[in-house]
Amino acid sequence: IVGRSPALQEIFKQIALVAPTNACVHIYGESGTGKELVARALHGYSRRADGRFVPVNLASLSPSLAESELFGHVRGAFTGADQPRKGLLEQAHAGTIFLDEVADIPLALQVKLLRALEHGEIWPVGADQPRQADFRLISATHRNLSECVAAGSFRHDLYFRLITFQLSLPPLRERREDIVPLSRHFVEALSEKNQLPKPHLSDDVLAELE
Repeated sequence: IVGRSPALQEIFKQIALVAPTNACVHIYGESGTGKELVARALHGYSRRADGRFVPVNLASLSPSLAESELFGHVRGAFTGADQPRKGLLEQAHAGTIFLDEVADIPLALQVKLLRALEHGEIWPVGADQPRQADFRLISATHRNLSECVAAGSFRHDLYFRLITFQLSLPPLRERREDIVPLSRHFVEALSEKNQLPKPHLSDDVLAELE
């Protein structure tokens, strides 16, 4: 996470405060503000850092397959389920699962996710017994979850579970001090990736960026 602005320094302080806990964290911010980077930092500075970090973009999951992807399934649970599959929540056991675009999770699955958070157990599709799973959940969205609750598309009980701690990430236009450090960072990263000499950013270029 690159930046020197007061707004970003405040985010660093909040990460340091909540990372060592097991609290659910919800990250709110526009697309491109670095929500997954913050989630990875929360995991990296947590007591679960040795466990897996499992990122999931819920908007990319097909509604018909989302339940199987998140909770897994047993063999024969549905047509084509020739082998049992461990779901992403179970894969995050002893680690952290990051649910990006959490506002897009279907209502029917919100109930199952709430139970998983409250009781530490998941129900794979077709299973007759739950499985234990100890994971920390970090969620994110660019949408206002409280407005989704008011519209009836998101459960209020799950909402209050997810926002135990909330981080709001400011867009770059509100922290212009970070433009130059970010520019230098990306130029250096691209130079290293392409095995090219590090270019020099002139004063005129930096002034134009600012």
